[in-house]
Order: sequence, then C-alpha cells, then structure tokens
Amino acid sequence: MGLASRILQVMGLFRGRPWPLTVEEIAQETGVSQSSAYRDVQELCRAGFLDPVIGAGYVLGPAFIEYDRLLRQGDTLIPIASRVMHELLDQTTQRATAILCRRYRDTVMCVHQEHGTAPHPITTYERGVAMPLFAGASSKVVLAHLDDRSLKRIYLDNEDTIRARLGHGDWKAFKAEVRAIRRDGVVETVSEVAEGRAGIAAPVLVNKQVIAGVSLVLAADDIAGASLAFRAAVIEAGKRISEEIAGGGTWVAR
Repeated sequence: MGLASRILQVMGLFRGRPWPLTVEEIAQETGVSQSSAYRDVQELCRAGFLDPVIGAGYVLGPAFIEYDRLLRQGDTLIPIASRVMHELLDQTTQRATAILCRRYRDTVMCVHQEHGTAPHPITTYERGVAMPLFAGASSKVVLAHLDDRSLKRIYLDNEDTIRARLGHGDWKAFKAEVRAIRRDGVVETVSEVAEGRAGIAAPVLVNKQVIAGVSLVLAADDIAGASLAFRAAVIEAGKRISEEIAGGGTWVAR
C-alpha cells in the first residue's frame, strides 16, 4: 500500500470510534509495523491533520478547520443556496430548518442549513452529518435523481438494508418508487429520520444531473393543511438554485 493510501486509511480510523488513537492502535488497524505507523502519524502531525495529546495518543488537528474555511469561501453553491433558503423560510414557515445536502459516497451529507426565527424542532442534520441514502426526504430526492447504473449498483450493494427500510422485495419495485419521486420533482416523508419530524425535499440539478437537494424540515403537526403549498415552495427553491448555479458556469455535473 502506498503512502497516500495509508494516510487515507489512518484518517478513516477516526470515524465512529473514541479518540485519541495511539500509534499501536493505528498500526494494528492498518496492518503495518509500528515504525511505519509512527512515520505516517508524524507526517500528518507536521501537516496539521493530527495533533498529539497527553497519553501518547492522537486526535484530528486544526488543518481540517482551515480547509473547511477554504471550502466555505470557495464554494459557489452555498452562498446562492443560503439566500434562497432564507426566502424559502419566509414563504413557508419560520418554525422550520432549511437544509442543503450533497451526495457523499453512498450517503447524503448536510453541507449547509438555515434555521427559522420562530421556535422549531431541533435537527441533528447539521453540516458534516451524513445520512443513508434510503431514509428521509433529503436523501431520497438525491437517490431518485441518480442515473440507472448508479442506482442499480447502490441497490445491489445495499439490498438487505433497502428491503428492511423500504420493504421492497426486488430491484423493479425499488426503481419504480425512486423514479416516481423523480417524476414528481419532490418527496415528502414523516418520521423517517426522527419521530414527529417531516421533511420536504427537491433536487438541485445542473445539466440534468443532481448536485444537491434542498429540504424543509419541520414538526409533522406543522405541515398539516399546508403540505401542497410547502411542496410547491421547495420545488421552486430547488429550481432557483439550479438556475443560478447553471448561469454562473462554475459547476460541471458528472
């Protein structure tokens, strides 16, 4: 395994487990000698991606904060979406959170959110939080706009999970459901991510390919009687973001 691959493997160890990690733990998990693991760790420390702490362990370092700032500064999607999301809350309800999500591997990750000014349900779907592609409006609207080849691969890789979450027995039924979402241009879910929460999501498209999804998350009780109006507003928000991104010529969807 090359140095770059080992470094990425070390970074991956910090997902979903307690920090700090010791060189011994890193060596064991990556299958290299302790001397090789130590050299990798020192390389990461020099670059600011790891920091040593008391007890001979290591945690993620400040370089990630710097790069997150650079990402926010250079991302043309978020400034456009942020303005539209504020207007979405004005047009619908301030008792909600507007969320912008992008696909990240086989998950959907929140990259930005705007909170309403009135009391609204707390959402754990904050920047950097990834959710499975099969639960919640934010995820399903991105899933529904993937090409058939990507969709089939995701289905085959996650068939048991899809059957358990969605109750589908085969690829044909799964494809029919997500294509219905694509046809409608919007999806509404209730209590799929958190009990008592409703989500309405629409795609952000460039060159007919999905680059993000914009969602309105609110209490399920607050959607009663306003579902159609809220759906129309979310669809319009997705279209406006899509048009402004495409007009700027800075995004190339692949």
